[in-house]
Amino acid sequence: MPSDAAPRRTYSYLGPAGTFTEAALGQVPEARGQIWRPVHNVGEALADVADGRSDAAMIAIENSIDGGVSTAQDALARIPNLRIVGEYLVPVEFVLVGAPATRLEDVQLVSAHPVAYAQCLGWLTAHLPTHQHVPAASNVASAVGILDGSSPADAAIAPPGITAHHDVEVLAEGIGDTSDAVTRFVLVTGPATPPAPTGADKTSVIVELPEDRAGTLLEMLEQFSTRGINLSLIQSRPIGDALGRYRFVIDADGHILDERMADALMGLRRFSPNVVFLGSYPRADRAVVHYPERYSDEIFVEARDWLRGLVAGAPDA
Repeated sequence: MPSDAAPRRTYSYLGPAGTFTEAALGQVPEARGQIWRPVHNVGEALADVADGRSDAAMIAIENSIDGGVSTAQDALARIPNLRIVGEYLVPVEFVLVGAPATRLEDVQLVSAHPVAYAQCLGWLTAHLPTHQHVPAASNVASAVGILDGSSPADAAIAPPGITAHHDVEVLAEGIGDTSDAVTRFVLVTGPATPPAPTGADKTSVIVELPEDRAGTLLEMLEQFSTRGINLSLIQSRPIGDALGRYRFVIDADGHILDERMADALMGLRRFSPNVVFLGSYPRADRAVVHYPERYSDEIFVEARDWLRGLVAGAPDA
């Protein structure tokens, strides 16, 4: 008999099992019980969504220590028709692991994802001053490489949950240089209606400057400041076609359905040769966005109605 059950959805994430990205995906209620597809990098995860192999992808977008993840930002700028529909925060802790019977004093080569390596460099310098770094696609992959012999490293930086998936020896715990480090992840789908406003929302865009001249960056920022919109992230990335050509990755407090945000986005559209709208979605911290009363939706609506009245020849109120 035909089944009435809805088809299972597919979610791509940076694998293999046990990564921080998998932990972020575990925070998505609608992803539970669905198909989780491990991939090798952010570009592959987003291409899965763009090409229809997956319904959504979980990717790391920002770290509290290193800032924005440039590979993710560049991929979002390059691959069209992607939308962020949610964000998730994952505390970041690291352990140093090796194959069974490995001793800390014998470690010379350490395998790790470059971001994780940077976040543990102080500890490594203090405890393994002569070590060398072997880059890996992910922190779990670095540990797997030690076990299967595909990596020349003696030890790997990995998330604490690695021991639930692989038979590794934990050589040291808590090796991160910052105890309260957090990584922000976003869930990305194809074109979709933004989630309804919650009052605690964020809008993400990528904006190219129209030309390299004095005041251009200020003109872009004024699209937000003159409407009372706070920016929680702004990061420049080279476009790559010429020196001095940049795009800006921006997170702004508010939702596209807020009058002030809609007005700002229209201002950006008039100003920039290329604006990529990445989405409006609930903030992971659920912090309510506060703004001065003069920037309320009612003020924008009243001003627009006033202008329409002038055009229509209405008498003064």
